[in-house]
Amino acid sequence: MIELEGVPELIDPVMVAAFEGWNDAGDAASGAVAHLDREWKGEVFAALDAEDYYDFQVNRPTVWLDNGVRKITWPTTRLSVVRIGGAKPRDLVLVRGIEPSMRWRSFCNEILGFAHELGVEMVVILGALLGDTPHTRPVPVSGVTSDADLARTMDLEETKYEGPTGIVGVLQEACTHAGVPAVSLWAAVPHYVSQPPNPKATLALLNRLEDLIDIRVPLGELPEDARAWQLGVDQLASEDSEVAEYVQTLEEARDTADLPEASGDAIAREFERYLRRRDPSAPPAAEAGDGSYLRDTSGGLARPPKRRPDTAGEESPQPPAASAPDEEETPPEA
Repeated sequence: MIELEGVPELIDPVMVAAFEGWNDAGDAASGAVAHLDREWKGEVFAALDAEDYYDFQVNRPTVWLDNGVRKITWPTTRLSVVRIGGAKPRDLVLVRGIEPSMRWRSFCNEILGFAHELGVEMVVILGALLGDTPHTRPVPVSGVTSDADLARTMDLEETKYEGPTGIVGVLQEACTHAGVPAVSLWAAVPHYVSQPPNPKATLALLNRLEDLIDIRVPLGELPEDARAWQLGVDQLASEDSEVAEYVQTLEEARDTADLPEASGDAIAREFERYLRRRDPSAPPAAEAGDGSYLRDTSGGLARPPKRRPDTAGEESPQPPAASAPDEEETPPEA
């Protein structure tokens, strides 16, 4: 039995979840939920029992000092709640943890138990995958669902993927079978620069989340971090002619694929999204000043493949980069 004595009655709650590991290329998804938790000062109200779901030889606990007293933090999944103020206040239930090592069905049932007790109206699961996408272009974010009605009403893709899956796919299907509307948002991270963090992909996920559930996320320094990240990758790519040539190939393929979208309707939709996100009291993100992004880029870029990959209509998992963990399946293209 789940007891939530310390949690007030929530207003139109939406659960937003992300898990480190296979589903989290560049830590983009877990970084997005961490940003929401940090900006809105989330209060943790529950944590799953770590011994039920984690292999501590895979995800080891950490020891730290608290005023000279040694303490241990166990790897687990925690739930917090944040309230979004404004004319139409609502609550977000944030689920942030690590992909479990075992007992996935019990893990999902426990998450759904919290969703039921809290009256969650929809579950949004964030993920990030490695893909053949250039770092110089906007980050592709796909929204997918297993619910045909939800796909139609929210302008999402109904997933047709078949193949290996991670906790994001399993949790989404568990929600569907339990009758809870569920959506997965996937950001594509360039496989040749997969080292975390990736603030540009995190920013793209948050922007798509804003559009999906009609909220305004305070972005803080994230837009500056994203620009600084791209400048850093630009510099690294310019120092390696083979990587620079490969990036140019990806750019050409991406631009060609995007040409059909350069219509008046598409431009109008993007402008409407920009207006919804813009804070009248602050300049647009493009007008903000430059900032330094403290990040060690000494790891450099992964070497590109010797042949140009076929990216048309791919739905199978991308081969992982040598310096990053495996990623989740590629969802259908939006």
